[in-house]
Amino acid sequence: MNRVDFAPGGTNPPHIHPRATEVGLVTRGELLVGIIGSLDSGNRYYSKVVRAGETFVIPRGLMHFQFNVGKEAAAMVVSFNSQNPGIVFVPLTLFGSSPPIPTPVLVKALRVDAEVVDLKSKFTGGY
Repeated sequence: MNRVDFAPGGTNPPHIHPRATEVGLVTRGELLVGIIGSLDSGNRYYSKVVRAGETFVIPRGLMHFQFNVGKEAAAMVVSFNSQNPGIVFVPLTLFGSSPPIPTPVLVKALRVDAEVVDLKSKFTGGY
């Protein structure tokens, strides 16, 4: 189990738990919980504002995030159905790998200019 506290405007950035489903309880405030479905769902984005006392479920392996949309601090407690759920932070994985993913690969994969990919230097040094 984890407790996560959010300042107003705070976020738990897009990430994936490859080995576990996540169940969360918002204990204070209100969080926008977003999930991006798998490719076979058309990468559909689902979201809901979850308020104190309400719960949410994130299926194993789906990209998701939480974002404090309230004006006050928010908090949640999450639990996983595995002792080792794993975590893959999308930005850090793409831009903070060691050694780095070659810029031409990211340019083509993300369909952006090289200048955008060069921002990856800001992601080095951990989370």
